[in-house]
Amino acid sequence: MVDPATAPLGDVLVRLALALGLGALIGLEREQSESGGTFAGSRTFPLIALYGALIEAFFPTVLPVAIVILALPLTIAYVGKVLIEGDIGLTTLVAALVTVLLGAMTTHSARGGVVAIVVGGAVTVLLSVKDPIHEFADRIEASERRASAKFILVVLVVLPALPDRSIDALYGLNPRFVWLMVVFVTGLGFVAYVLGRILGLERGIAITGIVGGFVSSTATTVSMAEKAVQNQTITRVCAFAVVTASIVMFPRALVEVAVVNPGLVSRVALPLGGMTVVGAIAAGGLYWQTRASETVEPERLKNPFRLRPALLFGAIFAVVLLVSESASEWFGTSGLYATAFFSGLADVDAMTITASQLAAQDAITAAAATTAIVIAAIANTAVKVALVWVLGTYRLGVLVTTVLGVVVVSGAVVLVV
Repeated sequence: MVDPATAPLGDVLVRLALALGLGALIGLEREQSESGGTFAGSRTFPLIALYGALIEAFFPTVLPVAIVILALPLTIAYVGKVLIEGDIGLTTLVAALVTVLLGAMTTHSARGGVVAIVVGGAVTVLLSVKDPIHEFADRIEASERRASAKFILVVLVVLPALPDRSIDALYGLNPRFVWLMVVFVTGLGFVAYVLGRILGLERGIAITGIVGGFVSSTATTVSMAEKAVQNQTITRVCAFAVVTASIVMFPRALVEVAVVNPGLVSRVALPLGGMTVVGAIAAGGLYWQTRASETVEPERLKNPFRLRPALLFGAIFAVVLLVSESASEWFGTSGLYATAFFSGLADVDAMTITASQLAAQDAITAAAATTAIVIAAIANTAVKVALVWVLGTYRLGVLVTTVLGVVVVSGAVVLVV
């Protein structure tokens, strides 16, 4: 905690200035808001933040009382705003109370100051995107809301209840780790889903491919292949969307490795990064060749917060984890690579997380884990190519095979070298 009696005066003044700045940042946003400006704005919020900072610096023991004392006039002002304007929104009132805490955090400690900056910026962004958030909420159908609610409920109830240890009856699996990875992978897809719904996939096929790659690259491939059959004039656009969705798989795998085994990132980044760069360049060339008149109706995204697909991924991940560990013990790296290939035909995420976890436990080497991840990625890419040939047109198959073939070869070369 910063002690104003012993801390340098300059340090105390800097922290107070930081509190003023954070309050001003939030206050300016509220000043511009139609619902917040009349209640508290660009002058009130800096004073509120300074109030919290001074109390925490000089009278820390009475901070809870000071917050209650401030809450009283804020509540009176809020009631007056409701009576005069008829606006019962609580956003500005809650923002004011949060600002008190942010001001107090700036003088609490160095870490508190850093956290206050991060949270203050997040609060400002959250307050400023009111319309997009409400528009996004309005676009969500009742069935999607129910699916999300069910999934989140299961996560909150099931995850804490699962034992965080290896269970002999489950062949040594850690139930909490398995379910945590299910939540993590689904969460990645949900972030992309929200991004797609906010931005609107109709803004461009690049967004269609990128978001589709995070949510479901297989579903995107199938959809684009069907659209190419229905309208062969948009073949290049469909090919671009398929390629983009496929190469998004590589940075997504890097994110998963970074979460499960950060020490493996530097080794995996070279082949996956190389495949991403080569794929992006090839996709860029494909996009450059498309005509402006070529447009494709974006595929409607499905909310990844659905229980059945999550349970299916959990089952796949558990099986891949068990088989990979056993194959590595019985047959060495060749067994691991065979498992990586066959599991990659269905899902890359399961093998990526499995290999990363086994490497973190020193069950396999970092080199073996890297090779297994790349093999799974190549196998899954081959599935996309096969789907295009089976469901799409000959021209679409040639385009996608050429581009993704170059991507696969580049990854294999980097891995071997």
